Amino acid sequence: MRSRTDGMWWGTTIEAPDPSGLARFYAGLLGWHIGHDEPGTAIVAASPQGPFFVFQQADGYRKPVWPPVDGEQRPMMHFDFQVGDLDSAVAEAVALGATVAEH
Repeated sequence: MRSRTDGMWWGTTIEAPDPSGLARFYAGLLGWHIGHDEPGTAIVAASPQGPFFVFQQADGYRKPVWPPVDGEQRPMMHFDFQVGDLDSAVAEAVALGATVAEH
């Protein structure tokens, strides 16, 4: 993007029912730091230059259902992480508050 200059940040914004809680989860999972946290918005950063995950308050949030079910909230996005040991990675994520999908 030509209009970007050094020092400008970039990232993904995710709506969440608990922005601070989700920021703490991803900060712990990824070893990133929480760069900003206030009511309604929390930001997790890999470094001061990014990338960033921005979590914003979503009133009326409906948790997505997997696999998709007609009439229910469909998953809109997800993150993929490559890991060396799947069982250990799942255990770590669960210890941080993740829920394992039944499917």
